[in-house]
Parts: sequence; structure tokens; C-alpha cells
Amino acid sequence: MSVLLFTLIVLVGALLAGFLGSLTGLGGGVIIIPLLTLGLGVDIHYAIGASIVSVIATSSGSAAAYVKEGITNIRIGMFLEIATTVGAICGAIVAVYLNPDYIAIIFGFILIFSAIMTLKKKVDHSTQDDSSKLARFFKLNGSFPDKGVTQTYAVKNVAGGFSMMLFAGTLSGLLGIGSGALKVIAMDNIMRLPFKVSTTTSNFMMGVTAAASAIVYLHRGQIDPGIAMPVCIGVLTGATVGSKVLIKTKTDKLKAVFAVVVIFLALQMIYKGLSGTM
Repeated sequence: MSVLLFTLIVLVGALLAGFLGSLTGLGGGVIIIPLLTLGLGVDIHYAIGASIVSVIATSSGSAAAYVKEGITNIRIGMFLEIATTVGAICGAIVAVYLNPDYIAIIFGFILIFSAIMTLKKKVDHSTQDDSSKLARFFKLNGSFPDKGVTQTYAVKNVAGGFSMMLFAGTLSGLLGIGSGALKVIAMDNIMRLPFKVSTTTSNFMMGVTAAASAIVYLHRGQIDPGIAMPVCIGVLTGATVGSKVLIKTKTDKLKAVFAVVVIFLALQMIYKGLSGTM
């Protein structure tokens, strides 16, 4: 396969991955890594390195808009980034010593979990109950605009959310995906944040988390510009288009179809890992 053909395939695949990932909330990495490893035979470490670069680009682009609208809780994001950054660096270092087959198996199971989470009905935890002592100490409670009305909320179980973020960051560094499902669990289910705040704050954090692990992959020479460039351009363009389509489209059926595709890819990754053919 020529370099030009390889670049075009990766670019088109990344464009589609970014578009569908934006519509469903799973992100482009869940498609990009299987495309590169299963479809094009790229080493999984280089596929992860390219995916991490795309996470930085897409997070940086969309996070700015949410911060401007006042939905993102920057204090919570900065606080929890301590956990995700430490976890991401640890995950990236562990990836050096972990057999690629094991990485593929872990990646497969996380994909299945993420796909199932996208199909679950979201419950909005807009609460004004008493917050935890740590939330008051770090001044994490906040408010956000909702249909022209300012909604206030209190933050619960800060320690539990911090621990889950450490785990999510480790998986991000190890697998090269945003681990958005785990981050939303930490903020939505554990810390009881309103859903809009948890998703936008998670998006705000992803770029910093990915940048931390990218340093390790860059140091090891596992971020190949020839792979990372078309992936980054494709995912960023696709995600931008997808975010505009999302406003006008109901995506429930699309999420179901996409979840089935992701689960199929996940099973392929698990099979390849178990058979030792990664």
C-alpha cells in the first residue's frame, strides 16, 4: 500500500470516526484504534499515540465553547485533572511493559462498557442539597445557565470522584481514548453533578489528560506524524460537523446502531488479543 493511499484511508476513516463519535458521545478513538490495528495492521502503541493527539485536538476545540457558555465547572475540572494527569502518566508508562495482546483485551472490554453506557438513560442530578466538606473547602459548588435560568448545584463525595478519575486517567493513558464514560460516572453518579456540567467538564479535562500521556508516547517515539496528522485532521473535522448536526438530529437510533458496531469491534479486539495475533 502506497503512503498516499494509506493517508487517504486513515483520513476518511478518522473523518467518519469523529463525526459518529461526536453524535454518540463516544469519541473518535473507539473507531480509530480498531481501524488502524485491525484494518491497517498498525502497531497498537502507534495507534494509541495517534488517537491521543486527536483527543487533544477535539477536546481543545469544543471545550472552549462550553467554557464561554459558563456550563463547565473549571474549578472541578482543574481539581480532578490532578488525578487524571497522574493516572494518564502511569497508564502510558505501564503500556511500555504490557503485552500488546493484553492492551487489546482491556481496550475491548472498555469499549463494550462505553457502548452500553451510551444507551443508558441519563438522569439529571441537579441538586441543591448540602455539599460535602471537601467541596466547600475547595469551593467546588457552582451554577450554570439553563434555558435562561441560573441553576445552582452542590457537589457530593469528592474523594470518591477523585479516585474514579485516577482510574479513568490510567485507562486514558494506557488505551489512548478519552474514557469519557468513566469520567461522567465519576461526576454524574458519584459527585452528583448535573448532567450538562459533568459532560462539559469531562470534555474540558480530556485534552489535559491526553497531553500528559502524549509526552510519554512522544518520548518513546510512538507518535508517528504520518499517522497522527491525518487522524487529527479527520477526527477534528468530523467532530466539528457532527456537533452541528447533533443540534438538529435525534440520535437515539444512531446510538443503538453505533453501539452494536463498537461492540463488534471490541469483540474483534478481544479475540485478537486472546489469540495472540495483535
